[in-house]
Amino acid sequence: MQIPANMKTAAKVALSRLVDRWERRRNTKLYTSLHQNLDPVKHLREAADWMCRAQDHGSDRGVSCGAVFGQSFLPSYPETTGYIISTFLELARHYGDETYFRRAVDMGTWEAEIQMDCGAVMGGMYNTNPTPAVFNTGMVLLGWADLYRKTGVERYRAGRWLLEMQEPNGQWIRGNSQLVNPTTTVYNVKAAWGLAQMGAVLGETMFLDAAARNAEFALTKQTGTGWFEDCSFEDANRPLLHTIAYTMQGLVGIGEITGRREFIDGAARTAHALVHLMDNDGYIPGKIDRDFGPGADWCCLTGSAQTSIVWSQLAALKGNARFAEAADLANRYLMARHDISSPSPYIRGGLAGSWPVWGGYERFRVLSWATKFFSDALLARAGGAPWSIEPKAAQALSTPPPERKGPKC
Repeated sequence: MQIPANMKTAAKVALSRLVDRWERRRNTKLYTSLHQNLDPVKHLREAADWMCRAQDHGSDRGVSCGAVFGQSFLPSYPETTGYIISTFLELARHYGDETYFRRAVDMGTWEAEIQMDCGAVMGGMYNTNPTPAVFNTGMVLLGWADLYRKTGVERYRAGRWLLEMQEPNGQWIRGNSQLVNPTTTVYNVKAAWGLAQMGAVLGETMFLDAAARNAEFALTKQTGTGWFEDCSFEDANRPLLHTIAYTMQGLVGIGEITGRREFIDGAARTAHALVHLMDNDGYIPGKIDRDFGPGADWCCLTGSAQTSIVWSQLAALKGNARFAEAADLANRYLMARHDISSPSPYIRGGLAGSWPVWGGYERFRVLSWATKFFSDALLARAGGAPWSIEPKAAQALSTPPPERKGPKC
């Protein structure tokens, strides 16, 4: 007897739902439920401690990609390690603790040791068969540029490779990660910010001009509502808040460095729309449709943290108190969903990808980049006096590794 195709399909759907319910029941209890501890001092310290454990998990000095609920840390992730450098330098200033500076130097040195011979940074988690990635390269440049300000060690090759890959109109189609659609990478403007940062510290106008060209390209993809075309890892009609926030961050960063006000104004247009989209609890949908309405019924915690950072930046740049209020509300939403009590060292202090934790972005995982952006969002509201280590200490820590051939591109 042959079972009809529609019955097979119905059986598969029913089984899928049962598996989903079982996964939710098993995994949800491994991460915090909604709680009332909204002390930013506590949350920042737990997040910082988690990132330290994520760096110490293996034999290298990179930071883990994160952890699947119920499991140990994943391998180190070059992309996120690169921009966690900047967070650790800020934590060193915030706490007056040189340990974070030393950790940041270790990260930067590890990045140089595994850098590909063409100058690119590999896509994905650390592996011995790497492929180059534009976005990852620019993100690591953010950390390297901040380290250069402290140590004087420059990483010119990464910027030169980005220039070689760039199209005349400013976008990047060649050299993108194999994990993404190369035609929908408007969010690469965040990587262009890394290029601009390195251009600024080195006085390299070619880098600055290339970053500005990419920001100009990004603005051609912005609609009147503040939404961005072709700005998604997968579904370009409903991009993640995460990629939209990357785009805002890149535009603000390049705008500040180059003095191009139109880039900051473009980011502000999107930021204003997100203020109106956020509800009274601080919830922002994890995806945004082309009418700038909800594209999902779950929150991308990573994107909310990034959006909070942008709101804090714009509050300072434009003197708009509404942006500051929005950042504070988003931070409260995040803190109420940040695990600070789990007995697991792989969970406690890390921020999940989605809320609920079975949402559509990195479900049942805590993420190094989510935790980094959450920390940055809290730091942006914390203020504090500048801090720097003694010049002799910086000099001792800034000795570059010997020249070596990296993996081939």
